[in-house]
Parts: sequence; structure tokens; C-alpha cells
Amino acid sequence: MDQFAVFLVSGVLLAVLLALLASGVWIALSLLALGIFGLAVFSDAPAGSLAISSMWDASWGWPMTALPLFIWMGEILFRTRLSEDMFKGLGPWVNWLPGRLLHVNILGCGIMAAVAGSSAVTCATVARMSLPELRKRGYDEQMMIGTLAGSGTLGLMIPPSIIMIVYGVLAQQSVARLFIAGVLPGLMLVALFMGYVAIWALLNPARVPPRDPSLTLMHKLWNSRRLLPVVALITLVIGTIYGGIATPTEAATVGVIGAMLLAALGGTLNWKTFSDSLMSAMKISCMISFIVACAGALSIAAAFLNIPQALAGKVEAMNMSPFMLLLVLTLFFIVLGCFLEGISILVLSSAVVLPMVQAAGIDLIWFGVYMVVVIEMAQITPPLGFNLFVMQSMTGRDILQVTRASAPFFGLLVVAVVLLAMFPGIVTYLPSLMSEAS
Repeated sequence: MDQFAVFLVSGVLLAVLLALLASGVWIALSLLALGIFGLAVFSDAPAGSLAISSMWDASWGWPMTALPLFIWMGEILFRTRLSEDMFKGLGPWVNWLPGRLLHVNILGCGIMAAVAGSSAVTCATVARMSLPELRKRGYDEQMMIGTLAGSGTLGLMIPPSIIMIVYGVLAQQSVARLFIAGVLPGLMLVALFMGYVAIWALLNPARVPPRDPSLTLMHKLWNSRRLLPVVALITLVIGTIYGGIATPTEAATVGVIGAMLLAALGGTLNWKTFSDSLMSAMKISCMISFIVACAGALSIAAAFLNIPQALAGKVEAMNMSPFMLLLVLTLFFIVLGCFLEGISILVLSSAVVLPMVQAAGIDLIWFGVYMVVVIEMAQITPPLGFNLFVMQSMTGRDILQVTRASAPFFGLLVVAVVLLAMFPGIVTYLPSLMSEAS
């Protein structure tokens, strides 16, 4: 099949995919149907057997075993008093900063991100806890919405991140190295968000309520007593991976046991919370695994039809610099983010995008972190930004108001992408230390 024919077939497949998605077919079934359609119509390959075998190969990878365990750990902690204790635990430590308790939204999302691994869950959980408290104190509503919608995206970046596990499976990269690579960019995003809030507060002092009464160090520690064990558990899980003591799957097992222990000590572990957390983790894991497996069918179809190789060759022939390629891909992912959620964007594009990136000589670990940041942008991009819908439902404001409040944080994510491109060591430094240690 010559290059023109490959691009013509790609156009037909794209039109079929858009028609399937527009008709309301599940993303997983759309990917599977597209793969079978491409093999059956445009090749002589046995479509059925190839699709089934590729789905099996995509579903049994060892890194995928960490996925349900990390989700279960988050579901257990989600059912503890973590969200109730977060405001009381974090508030006294940030009360002196410009912006005061608005920083609780950012730090709270950072902690919940390490627990939930999901952007929408992170945003909804912290919003449920902080919105009543901030409203009662008279904080600016636009900043409340913006900090929650923007910081909720940390659920995708800060490890243990569910989307990084999926990327690791699709790109055949080490999940442990991806987790470690996400630490510094995650902290950088927290610093960018908190810095913006502080500058806004200094420029708008009349819109920031007075400080709450100061507490002694002992009072602060007492208020944080239930928060500190959760932070310690997260640090233990990530630390064992970073130190090479445990694989992500082993660390996830430790996380589940630790979460159950904390829930038992806190008095929230009973048969109902245990069974609810297990069933919820099973449903989410099955959904993600089904999407990944069906993406395998599409990947094998794309390979048989020579689509990735043709596109990679086209990029190489255009002599496009890595920076220009990243700019094009960034715009592409932002457009996809207007209509799809994060994992769907990842699995839908990986078969075509990853060969192009490899052909351009871009490190796949670095690209994974970059892709997560760009997908974070999609969470606050209308019309289908998931965090926008979460904040709309929780505040009762229309989508335009929520989008306007989130716009500065979209800009900060753009700044983050530029910084990662200019200083790739932000991503690669810790993984390189991990490689040297091993």
C-alpha cells in the first residue's frame, strides 16, 4: 500500500471512529470495532483471530496487575475520614501565606491525587470538603472554583497515577520509572499553582478574608494527626519503588494493607466499606482494562495497514524539529481533550503517536510525563472537560463561569509544558538516579 493510500485509509478510519463516538458507542467498543473494520476491509489478514490475540496480549501484561491494587488503595482511603480531616489538618499550616486557605485546595488535591489517581475524584473530594468552609469565611468564589478545577488535574500526575500505569503498558516503559519521573513535575505544578494564588492575593488584598487565629505547633500537629499517617503511607509506597525495594505491584500491595490498617485504626473499616471499596475498584479496573485491551486490536490493525510507519516517515521527510512536533501534538491532544477523557485520549492516539515520537528521538519516559500534563489541560478544556463538569455540579454555576475561573490554571499548565520542554531534566533527573542506583 503506497503512502497516499495509507493516508486515505487513515481518513476513512478517522471518519468511522468519529461516527461511532458521536452515536454514543462506548470508547472501548469503538476502538475494537475500528480495528476489526480496518483489518477486514483494507487487508487480507484474519481480522477476528488477530483482534482476539492482540486483545489478550494487551490485557495480561504484568504492569497491569498494579492497576487494580492502586485503585483499591485509593478506594479504601477515600472511605476513611481523610477528606473530613484535610481542611482542619492543612489549614493552620498555610494560614500565613498570601491567599491563606485557598492553598488548602491545592495541597489537598496534591494529597488526594496520591490517594485517588483520578482527576475528577480528586477535584470532587476536595471540593466537597473545602467549598463550605471557604464560603463561610468569605473567600472569592472565582478563585475557589479555579484552584479546585486546576489543582484537581494533579490526580493524573502525582504518583501512584493510574494513567501512568496505562501509558507504561502501551509504550512498554517501566511503570516504576514513570512514577519517579512524575514526582518533580508534580511538585512543580503545585508550586506554580500556589505561586499564582499568592501573587493574586498580593495584588487583590481586599478579596482575601482575614487570617484565622494562629495555633501553636502542638495544636497544628494535633489537628494533622489523622492526615500524617496517610502522607506517611503514600511516602512509603513511592519510597519503596524509588529505592528499588519493591516493584509497583508489590508497593501497591503494601499500600492496600496499609490503607486497611489506617481505616481499621480510624474506625471506618467494616464489611460495608470493605465490600464497597472492592466492588468500586473492580468496576474501575475492568473499565480501564477493557479500553486498553480493545486499543490493542486497533494497534495491530494500524500496524498491518502501515499507518504508524507512514506517518513517522512523513514527519521525518518534513524535517520537523522535536519542538515543532511537540507543538503539533500538544494542539492535537488539546483538541481531543475537548471531546474525550484522559485514558481514552491516551489509548486512542498511542498506536500512531508513539512511533512518530520514537522516530524524532524523543525519550518515551519524558514524553509520558509531557503527555500527562497536556491531558491535564484537557480536564479543564470545554466543552467536555471533566473537572469543569464536577465544579459546575458542585457550585451550581454555569459552564462559562467555571471555564473562566479555570482559565489561569490552563495557562499555568501551558507554562509547565514549556518548562518541561526547555528543561527535560525536571522529568529525567530522578529516573537517572534510579538507574545509577540499580
